[in-house]
Amino acid sequence: MLFLPAAALCCLCSALVAMAAELIQDDLTLTRRAGETVSFSCGGTDQCFSGSPFVYWFQKKDTETFTVILDIDMTNGNIERRYNHSQKDDFSAVNKQNSSELLIQTVQLSHSATYYCACRKYDTHRNWYFIFGSGTKLYVDEQVVKPVVSVYPAAHLEGKSSLLCLASAMSPPLVQFSWKRQKKNGPLEDLPLAEGEQLELREPGRTIAILLLHQQENSTYKYHCYVKHEGVTAEAQTEQEVSALPPPVPSQYQVKLLCVLYTVLIVKSLVYCCGLSLLMILRNKGPSTNCTHAD
Repeated sequence: MLFLPAAALCCLCSALVAMAAELIQDDLTLTRRAGETVSFSCGGTDQCFSGSPFVYWFQKKDTETFTVILDIDMTNGNIERRYNHSQKDDFSAVNKQNSSELLIQTVQLSHSATYYCACRKYDTHRNWYFIFGSGTKLYVDEQVVKPVVSVYPAAHLEGKSSLLCLASAMSPPLVQFSWKRQKKNGPLEDLPLAEGEQLELREPGRTIAILLLHQQENSTYKYHCYVKHEGVTAEAQTEQEVSALPPPVPSQYQVKLLCVLYTVLIVKSLVYCCGLSLLMILRNKGPSTNCTHAD
């Protein structure tokens, strides 16, 4: 078992990029003052029993690599701190139903970092691999400022409708976006994954989410933008109504261009046919001339 965390460290960076986060860490950020208590939650650990019954907790500081803090046995709650972490005695862990928690009883400034949970699974060929949570970043002695959330009217890009939601002036700077939609006189509902694609742009002091919509024809919805920050969800004060775009109609320029293209193709075909016919005529005329000279 000693070699597992070392192997995890070697493949952690590539695994985080190549694989979707399968363990659930709902908190993107947490902010505490020095001396307070903090806990990091990791859900979905019931799937870890298919590999080995251990949940590993990693720490990642901004200027350092991933380090293992501890692991906890999900069957009996035993904690193993054999990974030589410099602050291993500051951390503890507990098992909950289908989840694990990492605890810091007395937060210090040096605990500022991002914390990841991980566990091991087997594929169909009995080869093991690690699955991870998305990570929770701890800020210490930072002032919490709620985001200002704004949503802007729909724009039409390449035949698709889009909405822009802006979160700005927040501290810490990390936020999570989500969207809901509502038909006229209908209930508010979560946006289906198949009907929207979200792109995020992060700049100092603000984060922008662009929602590209794949609407069915003859559908009109009002869209609401939500921003989760430090465990609290804020909603934009306004919503935007978007109607499905009609099927694109070719412009007059496109029609003329198609006509020119087809005309060129027809002319090329005629030239080819005429040339081929001329070659056949010359070929048939050649043998008859030879016969006349033979007589």
